[in-house]
Amino acid sequence: MKFADSFLDEIRARLPVSQVVSRHVPLKRRGREFVGLSPFNKEKTPSFTVNDQKGFYHCFSSGKHGDIFGFVMETEGLSFPEAVEKLAGDAGVPLPKPDPQFERVAKERLGLLDALEAAAVFFEEQLKAREGREASAYAERRGLSPATLKAFRIGYAPGSTDALKSTLIKKGFTEAQLLETGLLVRPDDGRAPYDRFRHRLIIPILDPKGRVIAFGARALDDQAQPKYLNSPETALFDKGSTVFNFAEARKAAFESGELIVVEGYMDVIALHQAGFKNVVATLGTAFTERQMERLWLTAREPIICFDGDRAGEAAAARAIDRMLPNLREGHSFRFAFLPDGSDPDDLVRQEGAGALARCLASAKPLIDVVWLRELAAEPIDTPERRAAFEERLQRLLAQIANARVRDHYRREVKDRLFGLWREKRGAVPGKRPWTPTKPAGGSKPPSAQGFATTVILALVNHPWLLDRFAEDVGSLEFKVKPFAELLAFLTRTIFEHPGIERGRLAELLAKSNHAQLLEKIDQRSPFTRVTFLHPEMPPEIVEEQFIELLFRWRALPTLKRELHELADQLSEGSDAEYEQFTLLQQQIASAGSRHATDDAGDREFGEKFEEKIAQVAREKGSWHKGRRQVPRN
Repeated sequence: MKFADSFLDEIRARLPVSQVVSRHVPLKRRGREFVGLSPFNKEKTPSFTVNDQKGFYHCFSSGKHGDIFGFVMETEGLSFPEAVEKLAGDAGVPLPKPDPQFERVAKERLGLLDALEAAAVFFEEQLKAREGREASAYAERRGLSPATLKAFRIGYAPGSTDALKSTLIKKGFTEAQLLETGLLVRPDDGRAPYDRFRHRLIIPILDPKGRVIAFGARALDDQAQPKYLNSPETALFDKGSTVFNFAEARKAAFESGELIVVEGYMDVIALHQAGFKNVVATLGTAFTERQMERLWLTAREPIICFDGDRAGEAAAARAIDRMLPNLREGHSFRFAFLPDGSDPDDLVRQEGAGALARCLASAKPLIDVVWLRELAAEPIDTPERRAAFEERLQRLLAQIANARVRDHYRREVKDRLFGLWREKRGAVPGKRPWTPTKPAGGSKPPSAQGFATTVILALVNHPWLLDRFAEDVGSLEFKVKPFAELLAFLTRTIFEHPGIERGRLAELLAKSNHAQLLEKIDQRSPFTRVTFLHPEMPPEIVEEQFIELLFRWRALPTLKRELHELADQLSEGSDAEYEQFTLLQQQIASAGSRHATDDAGDREFGEKFEEKIAQVAREKGSWHKGRRQVPRN
């Protein structure tokens, strides 16, 4: 229903904001305003203010701001029309009269609601009657107490085809009304309509105001199909916007700040009996945008609690795809997966409420469930499969309509990919991290400092390289702790600021604990002379040189090891062996020049090779020279 601005202004004029807020928050006057502790966050110092003259409240700790209608919606989980209706009653302002058409529809709806209420009373009476003994025994086997049966108004539908029909018609309801509420079924063969629910345990489904709008029914005969049967959709009952037990759970959810969502109404009833009053169910339907909005009225991150089986995993997968497009700032979901083969009802009956509480406490955020689902979908043991994994993630993230949330998800995924590629390179058999290895013969491995310095300066001057080479950089392991910590800080900063420019990155680095090391690195001439490190170098040259840098560093340990082995075999050397030795020597010199280092180990390594090369040259030089200068006679 749409309300005129003049009507809303009348309510605001009669109800000061401080009067409405003080029902939930103790307020103290401070000048022209009132202050108190935030009702949205736990705090010790008041940051919540109310200004009656301006007609609004503002919470500095959460950023929430609004008028009396917004406050009631936020603190009591009401929709806007419900908040208006409540405050209008408090203010003594009569609701505007609807137009005749609306009045006619409202009257018809009231007749339908009356029929459903009468049906609920009939089912409750039947559970207590002789015909309901089997249903009572089933409820007892499920561990449902008399208090629980009463709280949820659980009843029994007799096996007769017209027990409900005849009772309600005698009360003055028409067959047309009973058909419209879904209580009767009209057969296709022209026979008279008959009762939809027969020989079943009956659970009323209520709207947010606590009125019966439909029923859920559990078969008592094991052969009956379906096992669970709901009312069809009607003018009153829309499955896509209905949340079972919402009217009862929202107050408890507001008080605890937490809402639990399970798959079925029997789970809700069992958990309610176990002490969890903040539990609702989606009636077995896939999540809809309307249901999400309703859940978010009571909690910003409801916990979706699924059964610990394949069906539960499948339900979670469907839920994820429905949730992503609707995420917005501060509103998401968490997921709690129960032990294999358990549902919430089984778990609390067999292991107690504490077992479920522990599962809820370890609930995973939505990003974790998305990540794990895609990670488990296919192996990622080849470059092509890893590329497919990234593509699946990017396709999912593109579904998030909210640009700010989508941006943060992309940063998080980039960060996780970076860590995963680093982990995978060390874990996959046959793949080594790109770190120096000890060459044969006992010489010390080359230091990573020169290479680390070049990589760090490349990323400082060209932050966009990390987006292009995240997997490659993620696989690097710097042995020197300050360099490793600087690289970690650098990559994290770039990931957290997508598209960051060099100047802004330099500002953040200058304020960090790594500024002194970076300044020292930048002054070391052997590295700053590397051409592609210049900030103004064209991107295509930078990319080409960075690829070559990574390739040469990866190849250098292997080249040095091969040179050791070949040098030991040159005593009986041939021209081919000598030429191969010379070629390897040139390759190593070229690779080493890309990441020169002042490390003593490398100097020792180089001096030993120079000596070895000179020795071989002396032994082979005249022979080799003579072979090239054979007399022409």
